[in-house]
Amino acid sequence: MELRGVGRRYGLGGPWVLRGIDLDLAEGTLVRIEGGNGSGKSTLLRLLAGIDTPTAGRIAGRPRTAYVPERFPAELPFDAVGYLTHLGRVHGLRTAAAARAAGAWLTRFGADGHARTPLAELSKGTSQKVAVAQALLARPGLLVLDEAWTGLDQAARGVLDRSVAERVADGGTVVFVDHDPRRLAGATDAAHRVEDGGLVRVRHRSCAEAQGPRMLIEAEGPHGADPPAGLPGLPSCERAPSGVTRLTVPALHSDALLRALLGARPPWHVRAVRPLEPGPRPGEAAGAGPVDTAGPPPGGGTAPRTEAL
Repeated sequence: MELRGVGRRYGLGGPWVLRGIDLDLAEGTLVRIEGGNGSGKSTLLRLLAGIDTPTAGRIAGRPRTAYVPERFPAELPFDAVGYLTHLGRVHGLRTAAAARAAGAWLTRFGADGHARTPLAELSKGTSQKVAVAQALLARPGLLVLDEAWTGLDQAARGVLDRSVAERVADGGTVVFVDHDPRRLAGATDAAHRVEDGGLVRVRHRSCAEAQGPRMLIEAEGPHGADPPAGLPGLPSCERAPSGVTRLTVPALHSDALLRALLGARPPWHVRAVRPLEPGPRPGEAAGAGPVDTAGPPPGGGTAPRTEAL
């Protein structure tokens, strides 16, 4: 998907909210949009989602898209499962498949007890879970999230974090805005700031610089082979004298990275998977503790046990 010279203003002769925006969004990437209040972040996300149209420029290559707005219109005349089923059909699912997906996502977000509650009677937090679920149930090629974590409880935020990672690992593009600078820290492929109506690229923080939870994966490929190109999470790589490659990746992308290594041709053999504390860097990996197979790794991800690989 690409934006070329995109601008947006409201009303004839009104001031430009955005102008001259050029942006390329590749498949399988996670992109953060930053900016101050009133800078035009939400306007940009509405343009990306196709909710709004540009006053100038062009947008091309938009895939099937889902959008979570900053404010969910809870006055709609549906109950929770009815609304999600309806949206699933709008996205092209058959009624039975849409109903199954609706129930599954309500359960995943811990809102299945409110399946038959009218939207207008839902709490703010449960209403936000429905808003997020409607965007995820049809597995969109482009997922646009405008402050989607706001109002969610901690468990639901973890579910959304993992769902974002799943979309990216499956080749989808996710563009998000969030007020918390730590949100998906180190997992983004690119970040852009909206300033003075334009878009400025923010220096990408490598995995080694990330402050969020990370995983160390030790793997061995064919003799002398480098890791496959385009690995999920943009891991940092270090070749040990033994020939084992140490890959450090944000915990959010660890499952996808393991699948990519095991699915490579020829496949890589995974020797170990260890959680890293936020402080150490790849060169300090020797201090990492053993894999805790009794529970999930830091950040709420689910790392496969080493012995199962």
